[in-house]
Amino acid sequence: MMKNDIAYENGQFIPDAASYVEHWQTQARNHRELEATLGRARLNAPYGPGPREKLDMFHPNGPAEGLVVFVHGGYWLKFDRSYWSHLAAGLTARGWAVAMPSYPLTPEVRIHAIARCIARAIETAAAFVPGPIVLSGHSAGGQLVARVACTDVVISSSVRPRIKRIVPISPVADLRPLLETTMNETLRLDESEADSESPTLRATPDVPVSVWVGAEERPAFLDQAQWLSDAWNASHHIAPGRHHFDIISLLEDPDSALVNDLIDV
Repeated sequence: MMKNDIAYENGQFIPDAASYVEHWQTQARNHRELEATLGRARLNAPYGPGPREKLDMFHPNGPAEGLVVFVHGGYWLKFDRSYWSHLAAGLTARGWAVAMPSYPLTPEVRIHAIARCIARAIETAAAFVPGPIVLSGHSAGGQLVARVACTDVVISSSVRPRIKRIVPISPVADLRPLLETTMNETLRLDESEADSESPTLRATPDVPVSVWVGAEERPAFLDQAQWLSDAWNASHHIAPGRHHFDIISLLEDPDSALVNDLIDV
């Protein structure tokens, strides 16, 4: 065991943690099938050549107010878009389209390459929906949308001006502590990449940023959210009673404070 293994372990500190994965899969599958039947889903749209470079789109009834791109977590090691489809429900009910990309995972690719994949996913999704774009992601996905907000990650000149808000949820915004975790045997971070891919160490983007974290999360994640908020002078929201696995369920509720914050453009 390495110095920061326990600090960045969530499942051991969440009651019945294993049940969440099964619940996510079931809820996501049911939502995806329903939306496809109603003609409101565009599934498996490719945004790159790789087998994981695909995204699902969920549309509201009627013209969309804009587009939210939600990027999943899993420490850049696991999961794909098929676990999270139900999280689009709150936003589509408010008239927004939602794109959910999968992306290549470590160790097949490095973390710096994943951010560039997400940039391509954003460009692809943007072609399907006009209007403003909001980027959000959970955990590792929070790091990825924050990283994409930095201007050294190239996004086409027709799409970047449309990005109006960034909402990282429980982000891992400073990668340097992960150098002292066992998972880094797979992530393959070195000091240079940990520095370059940490949003807390990059210039503040020129769009509003709102950072969310659950009040019941591990201290390391409370710290990470605070670090990003401080570094970027971002608004900082601590959701009462929420831990790392259930804070994202707020996205299912169209009237939740998180959904309201996302579409505040």
